[in-house]
Amino acid sequence: MGDLDLRPGDDRDWTVPEALAGERLDRVVAMETGWSRAEVQAVVAAGGVEIDGRPAQKSLRVRAGQRVLVTGSPAVAGPPVAEAVPVDVRHADPDVFVVAKPAGLVVHPGAGHAHGTLVHGLLALDPGIAAVGDPQRPGIVHRLDRDTSGLMVVARTEAAYDGLVDALARRTVQREYVALVWGHPEHARGVIDAPIGRSTSRRTRMAVRREGKGARTAYEVQEWFVAPETARLDCRLETGRTHQIRVHLGAVGHPIVGDATYGGHRPGLRLDRPFLHAARLGFTHPVTGAALEFTEPLPPELAEVLDRLRTPAPTPDV
Repeated sequence: MGDLDLRPGDDRDWTVPEALAGERLDRVVAMETGWSRAEVQAVVAAGGVEIDGRPAQKSLRVRAGQRVLVTGSPAVAGPPVAEAVPVDVRHADPDVFVVAKPAGLVVHPGAGHAHGTLVHGLLALDPGIAAVGDPQRPGIVHRLDRDTSGLMVVARTEAAYDGLVDALARRTVQREYVALVWGHPEHARGVIDAPIGRSTSRRTRMAVRREGKGARTAYEVQEWFVAPETARLDCRLETGRTHQIRVHLGAVGHPIVGDATYGGHRPGLRLDRPFLHAARLGFTHPVTGAALEFTEPLPPELAEVLDRLRTPAPTPDV
């Protein structure tokens, strides 16, 4: 056993597929968890990984069919501190911030992202946020995936935190997204109602699973394109599961353009991030009771994609 203290968490348990036979254990675990190789090696050294019921060694070459059990996570450092991370504030009052998160920015510290997150930047704006909510993710009541852009509300006081968490639980916070998907949905509007849970084949992914938590995504097609065949959707979250819109749209055969994780990288339209943007946020102020609503335009890299799709191809000379 090493001297690392493992952070308690959900056990991860899977069987090595044929495709990974012969790979080093630390690489396999890194692929499945999303942790860095160094983090995996620290967990292995602390006895946090077993192969077929026995403590594993990081250099072990795995065999197809072996059972891998991970019983901990990399130790988390102390609470985050202020760092010079730019934060685009769209609204500020004594109780809340509304911010526009760019694609590529992680919301809060976690495995592989100890510094440079949105939380670090928020603490530079308001050190008092450190005492609000979870010490490891102060002020955060909901989040966006790293490569999703758009609006988030952040609590600056405990009263605001409690009120926003309650509003999210009661589904009274309005969150609308713009997505560009492959193909043309059969219906111009609808609701995808399918439970979401951790994928059994790739632990860093989510999937529609009968044993998962209930999840509902409403959508409405706003534009249809033919070259290539794509559609722009407005999506509304009725619940807030991890990767919810990405998983739901992929599950119905219309993955988000640019989303390599859920089948959205295809020939004909290249994008280095998922075309998913949190464009509208509406909620009742948790302290004053005022109705607040915010909209955020598409960032340039997404707007440019739509401009190209809307521009008809030139007619060849004959």
